[in-house]
Amino acid sequence: MNGNSAASVIVEGGGDQVVAHVGLHALASLADRVGLGESLSSAFDRVAGHDRGTVLVHAMVMLAGGGEACSDIERLRAQPALFGSVASDSTLYRTVRSVDATKLDDLRASAATVRRGVWERSSVTTGSAPVVLDLDASLVEVHSENKEGTAANYKRGFGFSPMFCFADATGEALAARLRPGNATHNSMADQLEVLDDAVAQLPAVITVGHRRGDRSRRVRREMAVRADSAGGSRNLCAEFRARNIGFAVVARSDAQVKAAISAAVDDERRWEPAVTQAGQVRPGAAVAELTDLVDLTGWPEGTRLIVRREPLHPGAQTSLFPSLEFRYWGHYTDQAAAPVDADVFMRAHAHVEDHIRRLKTSGLEHFPFTDLDANKAWLFLVCLGADLVRWFQLLCLTGRLAKAEPKTLRWQLWHTPARVIRRARCTIVRILAGWPEADDLSRAYQQLALIT
Repeated sequence: MNGNSAASVIVEGGGDQVVAHVGLHALASLADRVGLGESLSSAFDRVAGHDRGTVLVHAMVMLAGGGEACSDIERLRAQPALFGSVASDSTLYRTVRSVDATKLDDLRASAATVRRGVWERSSVTTGSAPVVLDLDASLVEVHSENKEGTAANYKRGFGFSPMFCFADATGEALAARLRPGNATHNSMADQLEVLDDAVAQLPAVITVGHRRGDRSRRVRREMAVRADSAGGSRNLCAEFRARNIGFAVVARSDAQVKAAISAAVDDERRWEPAVTQAGQVRPGAAVAELTDLVDLTGWPEGTRLIVRREPLHPGAQTSLFPSLEFRYWGHYTDQAAAPVDADVFMRAHAHVEDHIRRLKTSGLEHFPFTDLDANKAWLFLVCLGADLVRWFQLLCLTGRLAKAEPKTLRWQLWHTPARVIRRARCTIVRILAGWPEADDLSRAYQQLALIT
């Protein structure tokens, strides 16, 4: 019996003609294909040395590969056969530090130009279905009091509380704003600012009619926004309506909602079996519309109250109504769907937890700078880098890898090893024989070749 878990070898330095991140090369190649680096370069003045757009793209690729600080760019720099001339960590540091508020707005506009082209290529984003946006905020712990813009949060932690707006169809972080840890989740100004930034990222055929004050007849494609209880105010929903954007927001517990549930709790004619996202009946759960039992004066015309009840379970979150048998949860919406369908639509807001988790494993939990503008630029890189990965999954991958988490992509795709050879004046990358995802990566390169 052989109990050894590693082969006996002699380890030496000085190896060449080998690379370790072929998958990241494919990711960088997609950035080139869609013109990301070139577009970002337009936000910077011409300088000697490394192109600043390319520097930022390499930073995003580094983040996708699991990097967390500027120094991690050196892993790409050691492989010029794949990534060409990569800037040093100090150049990346200076580039990010050079991004002020004006330049950050320019970078967002550049990213929007590229994003519109990607949306036109993807079957997920074309068509006539409503575009659904999700608003949410999250806490990011920072273990230093020397970073500008940080503050204590309600969980007795310390750091930032960024606000995000995600596209439900793709999982992209369309917009993000860096806020101190004590920023309130229900700040109407912050939510509207992020929402408007997100709308500005979308193709014109979608955004037309969705600026504040636009006439509803200008709308060419419907849009809806979802938010948790932090967004459940009549004033915020009125602002959504002023942008011709539909809404679905979690209801807060108050006397009126409790009275409505109390009046309906024993009226079984109101309650319909709830269903899962796949359309299967959820055992013990039911949905009812209680619009006629509440006063919606001041809410946008057509607002409805939908309530779901489900068997009480250990660890259940706060209920809208005190009960020893059920947990009650509800939302306000102006969508015309049947109550059960409206409930399914609103529950899908939980996708934001997946999106934020992906960001936190891709650089969001590490803000390497002390000044606020630089950390805002870092947040932009984290979000756009994660979006670049989503674009790659949408345009170049199929099957399980098209929906895989960052850790899976790193282990199975991004860090694919290979040998580099020269033949007939061409550089050839030969993936390690027996690598399980070799076929997936080869197909991804075939898809890349079709993007013009």
